[in-house]
Amino acid sequence: MCVLLAIQAGSLQAQAKTKAAKSNKMKENTSLETSIGGPIAHVVYFWLKNPDAAEDRAAFEKSLTTFIKNSKFAKTYHIGIPAATPPRPVVDASYTYNLIVTFDTLEDQEGYQAEPAHLQFIEECKDLWDRVVVYDSDKL
Repeated sequence: MCVLLAIQAGSLQAQAKTKAAKSNKMKENTSLETSIGGPIAHVVYFWLKNPDAAEDRAAFEKSLTTFIKNSKFAKTYHIGIPAATPPRPVVDASYTYNLIVTFDTLEDQEGYQAEPAHLQFIEECKDLWDRVVVYDSDKL
């Protein structure tokens, strides 16, 4: 009986250590960055006319990545496609691509709109998309 109690006590101590380690890890994770880059976020959703056409997708991706890598104003960027998350009523996964760009200032965002790399991307790809929606936000 004493041996059994000692084994159970050891098991409880191990569980307590594991729980404490998990708790410490969660505390570490609460110190997340409060920003995705700059305070200005420019989020763009694209719906291609022919989303299943490999040629159109390749042309769009090439033009978009060339443009964003050559932008003089973008601080950070993310190019994405709909994630394979389970469907939920609040999720719209109907788009083909999205782009998230951050800027340090509103002036940088305005410069981005008029820069040659951005205008070239629009010219090269405007016939590929059916719809574009933009959400711009400023950090609280």
